[in-house]
Amino acid sequence: MVFALLGDVTGSSRALRQLRAMADAGLAVTVTQTASPRDPGALPDGVTAQVLPVPPGGGPKAFWHAHRAVRSAAMRHPAGLYWASDLYTLPALAAAAQRHGGALAYDSRELYAGLDSAHGRPWVGTAWGTLERWVAPRADAVVTVGDAIADRLADRYGIPRPTVLYNAPEVPAAPPDRTALRRALSLPADGRMVVLYQGLFRDGRGLPALVEATRAVEGVRLVLIGEGTLADSVAEAGKDLGDRLVVHPFVPPDRLAALTPGADLGACLIEPLTESLRLSLPNKLFEYLAAGVPVLASPLPEIRAVVGQGVGVLADPRDAGAVAAALRTALAPRLRARWAAAAPAVLAPYTWNEGRRTFRALLDRLLPPT
Repeated sequence: MVFALLGDVTGSSRALRQLRAMADAGLAVTVTQTASPRDPGALPDGVTAQVLPVPPGGGPKAFWHAHRAVRSAAMRHPAGLYWASDLYTLPALAAAAQRHGGALAYDSRELYAGLDSAHGRPWVGTAWGTLERWVAPRADAVVTVGDAIADRLADRYGIPRPTVLYNAPEVPAAPPDRTALRRALSLPADGRMVVLYQGLFRDGRGLPALVEATRAVEGVRLVLIGEGTLADSVAEAGKDLGDRLVVHPFVPPDRLAALTPGADLGACLIEPLTESLRLSLPNKLFEYLAAGVPVLASPLPEIRAVVGQGVGVLADPRDAGAVAAALRTALAPRLRARWAAAAPAVLAPYTWNEGRRTFRALLDRLLPPT
């Protein structure tokens, strides 16, 4: 089968979970991607990565170059199943599936008509929505990340309700190492509450308010792990915090999972800039809970439904004062311990332990035995 993603699959915990389940099912998978793997060892046996030479950049021209490259590569690979891991690769794989008679699956990992990149640029969302309306109904299966987005896609495009595969990891079997984060980043043992943000440094993630709130709450140390357009500006904004702000570059998903349990609180402050953000259920939310880390989160509908079950505290991500008040609440160790103790039961319906069975059933439907 062919699995395509714009970017690097080894930087996507969602893609890696799916690829490992495909390999466990005995499938030979060719991954077509547009960036070199940053963690080649993360790919399971039976999965081969093909890196396409695509010029860097964004916008329509970059998409056109990527589309042509992915389409050309997919056309050369007859397969029983073509799995588009984003909208950007879907038209190319739809063409290959039609030519070779394979099944087509589409992972709508965001609500592309309401992408955060469309904030202030409505024509961007309109363009992606038009493309999705044209090609998504051609897929034999559509999957997505949450129930609200599944409902939107079904209503918007008149397709069967997509299968929901949450962005939640498997629950680790062994007790986590709560000291790895502090050791890896040489954090001082001064008793401060370690608040971790892991993910993209970009607009809509509540980072400015989080830095400002950290300044206001002396008992907090903020650790940011990731990459993105705001990396330099966030570091500059918090340089007066000294060692109370640590900004660390991207860490591959498997290695990051070993660091997350060392935090005292995980930040998931998504701002409702667009419909996709407003309806999101981010990886980081579930990654914190799987690590036994309570959450500081936005009161958005999908996120509130999880965190409101007693696994953290909610705050308006655009209001630094509200975020600071939430941090002060979370300074109480006994309260954090109670939130952490509730995490396994709250997380259980979302985990990949459950999702893998749904995913395998979908693969069996798309690739029936010959």
